[in-house]
Amino acid sequence: MDCRVVVEAAVPVYDVETTDEAVRIAISKTGEMLNPDLNYVEITMGTRTTPGGEELPPAFIAADEALVALELEMTVFNVERDEHASRIARKEIGQRLHNIPLKVLLVEEIPDDDDEDENAAEESDEDSESADDDMLPDVDDMLE
Repeated sequence: MDCRVVVEAAVPVYDVETTDEAVRIAISKTGEMLNPDLNYVEITMGTRTTPGGEELPPAFIAADEALVALELEMTVFNVERDEHASRIARKEIGQRLHNIPLKVLLVEEIPDDDDEDENAAEESDEDSESADDDMLPDVDDMLE
């Protein structure tokens, strides 16, 4: 089974004045820590909300320092269950992001292409057989 795992990271950034600047620096900093070993991890801006459901910016700034919420997404292959996939993702990402807290947000199973291909092949075989039946004349018709 293959899984898509999304991990939230709280990345500290220093000497920033705006939320946009903090997010850009956090993404760049995280990318440098992950590359070249984990260049397949997608880094996106995280989302934050208040307990009342109001959306907040992805960075909290105080005294020219920010804590930025980022989402790191990766695909984990050949795992036994969801917990196994989340442990692998946390370990792989956590080894490169020292002293950055991580939280698994989502583990989603990726459907196997083999199952879909087999089903599609069976359906196309059935379709082609019925189409062949319509296209070929009966032996009796040919003999007459």
